[in-house]
Amino acid sequence: QGVPKPFTEIIKANIGDAHAMGQKPITFLRQVTALCLYPELLAEVSIPEDAKARARRLLAACSGHSAGAYSASPGIQLIREDVARFLQRRDGFPARPQDIFLATGASDAIVSILKLLVAGDGSSRTGVLVPIPQYPLYSAAITELSAVQLNYYLDEEHCWALDVAELRRAVTEGRRHCCPRVLCIINPGNPTGQVQSRQCIEDVIKFAFEEKLFLMADEVYQDNIYAKGSAFHSFKKVLFEMGPPYSEVVELASFHSVSKGFMGECGFRGGYVEVVNMDPAVQQQLAKLVSVRLCPPVPGQILLDAVVNPPQPGEPSYELFMAEKQEVLSSLAHKAQLTQEIFNRTPGIQCNPVQGAMYSFPRIQLPPRALAAAKAQDQAPDMFFCMRLLESTGICVVPGSGFGQREGTFHFRMTILPPTEKLKVLLEKLSSFYTKFIEEFS
Repeated sequence: QGVPKPFTEIIKANIGDAHAMGQKPITFLRQVTALCLYPELLAEVSIPEDAKARARRLLAACSGHSAGAYSASPGIQLIREDVARFLQRRDGFPARPQDIFLATGASDAIVSILKLLVAGDGSSRTGVLVPIPQYPLYSAAITELSAVQLNYYLDEEHCWALDVAELRRAVTEGRRHCCPRVLCIINPGNPTGQVQSRQCIEDVIKFAFEEKLFLMADEVYQDNIYAKGSAFHSFKKVLFEMGPPYSEVVELASFHSVSKGFMGECGFRGGYVEVVNMDPAVQQQLAKLVSVRLCPPVPGQILLDAVVNPPQPGEPSYELFMAEKQEVLSSLAHKAQLTQEIFNRTPGIQCNPVQGAMYSFPRIQLPPRALAAAKAQDQAPDMFFCMRLLESTGICVVPGSGFGQREGTFHFRMTILPPTEKLKVLLEKLSSFYTKFIEEFS
C-alpha cells in the first residue's frame, strides 16, 4: 500500500517449500513427468533415452495411455510395485504392493490413517500421542476428527530426544479420560530437526507393543540427514530386525513424500503410506476410504515413480542425477551447520544442532517487558517477537507457539532453505534484530 518499510523484500523462511526458495528442480524427475504429460516430447532428441523409457513404461500403465485418466484409487499398480521394490532395497525386507497406498502428498495419507483409527465416545474416544513440538497437521486433523490429542514432550536439553518415560506418562494420563490407540513419530523431526537413534526406535517399538498402540511413522525427511554420526533408520526396518513377537504384531503405517528430501517437489502432491501388520478387514476399510477421493493426482504419482526408480549406473541420466542430488543435500548440510553456528553466537538464542529435516527451532529468552507488551496486544510472546521481526526486517518465521512448546519457553521455527548467501544475511539480520529487541525491552 506504499507504506515505506526498512527492507526491500520479504524473506519467507516460514515454510518448507524448497522451489519457492530458489532450489532448482532435479532434471530427470521433470523430464520423466514432462514426457508423460506431453508425449510429443518423446521425439525430442535432447532428452535422454532412459527418461523416455521410464515415460513409455508409465504411460503404458495409465488408462488410455494418458496421464489425464483416473488411476486406481490406491494408485497406479506399476508405481505401487516400484515403491515396493524401493522399500525392499532400502530396508532389506520384502514389501508388498497391496500394502502401499499412493496419496496426495504424505499429509493426505496421514489424515486417511487417522480417520481409520478414530472411534468411540467419551472415555472410549481414540487418544493420539503426538510429539511436542509437532507439525500442526496432526493437531488440526485430530481436532477435525474429534479425537483426543495426547502430548508427549521431546527433550530439548538432549537435542530433542524422545524419552520412553515421557511416552509412558502421556499414555497413563491419557487413559484417565480417553483410549490411547495411536502413537505418532516424526523422524527426522519437524520443527525440531533431530534424528532418532536406532536404539530409540527400538525402545519406541517395544513400548507400542506393550501398550498395544498403532505406530504412525512420518518419515518424509529420510533423505535429509546432515549431522556426523546421525543416520536414518526406518521404523519398518528396525521392526523386522527385532523379529518376533514385535515384527508379527506391531501395527505400523509409514509415510514418505516427494515434497522434501532432495526433490522438494511440493506442488506435485505425491506421496505414499505403507501399512504393516494391519488386520486384513481393517485394510479393506482403508481401501474403501481412499476410494472416496477417486485417486491421487496422476502427475504426482508419476513424479513419485521417478524418485523411487531413479537412473541406475551406466544409464545416460545417472551422472547428472547424482550430481544434482548431491549438490542439494550437501548445500543443506552446510546451511544446517551455518544456522546453528550463527544463532549460538548470539547471547539469548540457543539452537540445537540441525541433525536432519530442513528447519531450526531456536529457543529465545524474552524479557518481562516484552511479555507484558505481548499481553497488552493479546498475542503470544513469541508471536509478538515474530511480528516485530517481520515489520522491522522483512524476515518471516513461525512462532514456536504454533507447534507447541514447554510452558514458559519461547521458540521460532525457520527453514534452512534460502540460498546460502541469502541465508547468511538472514541469520545475521535476525540475530542483530534479536539483540536490539532485548535492549528495547530490558
